[in-house]
Amino acid sequence: MSVTWRQVAAWRTRRHFLDERRPAGEAPDVVSRLCGLHAQLMSSAEATLRARVDGLADDAVARALWTDRTLVKTWSMRGTLHLLPAAEYPLWQAGFATYEHYLKPVWLRNFHVTADELDALVDAVGEALRDRVLTRAELADEVAARTSAHLGEKLRESWGAYLKPASFRGALVFGPGEGRFVRFTHPRTWLGVGPVPRADAVEEVALRFLAQQGPATREDFARWWGVSPADGGRVVKALGERVVPVDVEGVAHWARAEDVEGLREAEPVRTVRLLPAFDQYVVAATRHATHLLDGGSPDKVYRPQGWLSPVLMVNGMLAGTWSQEQKGGRVCVTVEPFRSLSAAARKAVLSEVERIPGPTEVHWVG
Repeated sequence: MSVTWRQVAAWRTRRHFLDERRPAGEAPDVVSRLCGLHAQLMSSAEATLRARVDGLADDAVARALWTDRTLVKTWSMRGTLHLLPAAEYPLWQAGFATYEHYLKPVWLRNFHVTADELDALVDAVGEALRDRVLTRAELADEVAARTSAHLGEKLRESWGAYLKPASFRGALVFGPGEGRFVRFTHPRTWLGVGPVPRADAVEEVALRFLAQQGPATREDFARWWGVSPADGGRVVKALGERVVPVDVEGVAHWARAEDVEGLREAEPVRTVRLLPAFDQYVVAATRHATHLLDGGSPDKVYRPQGWLSPVLMVNGMLAGTWSQEQKGGRVCVTVEPFRSLSAAARKAVLSEVERIPGPTEVHWVG
């Protein structure tokens, strides 16, 4: 089977709920389909959802995290912060538990701990957080009391390097903050669930990735999941007949077998969205962004040090960048298309800007 990148863009746009916004009641389903919300910036997580959901309350994400507990914040794929559906936490954590990069000698040397010390630190974190919600300083004190002053100091001097292994092993998730302080707790305390071993977890994760970002290569999956291409290839191979090869303009990709018909019949979409920094649609397209750019170059979107710009998406293509800045009592939105936009597209951009809370004004560049 062969498809074009335009067909891929149309397919993914629909799979990402970027063709038509869903009602607010479907927000949990949207988060699930997206494989979580990238949450290095909480504002980006909220905007990612708002680009796909209509009538979303300003406090909807915060309420889902800290009141309803239907979302959970934790270190996830590639060691980045994500908001995940709480009901799916056991699946995702079982996948993260397969990460082993932090056990390699080079990692241990760089972070000045031994494998035994790291194991002791993770165990101490899990014990300290049972039935409690602690700041990093409080957690460091507890770890020091249970292990050594050396390990307690490690937690104080680094934001996440030593906490990520605890998160991957199911000993830690984020709890509600206290003023300006971030706090952590145990998943059993916060969600009522803990680690549940599952041998096929990474295979299920790969299928979910392909459901929203297929067709994809083994390298695409490996980069998104944060493993080597060889490891990514082994996961894809293990999927067997659940996936099929798809030729995308001469390059071999993989798609879920159940998606082939829909992919083949994908029709062009007419849609405009202002996607925030680190939107999932843009994150997973990193390795093949040149095929989805409508003018411009990848370095306009994929910036140094892992920064991803907010993107103007037109009909599934990355058609420009945008930014917003608070000036006085107004939100000034600057839009920089890579090419000249049609009158209809410019009008749609203005409609998207109106969804930004507060008084707004638009400045066009180019």
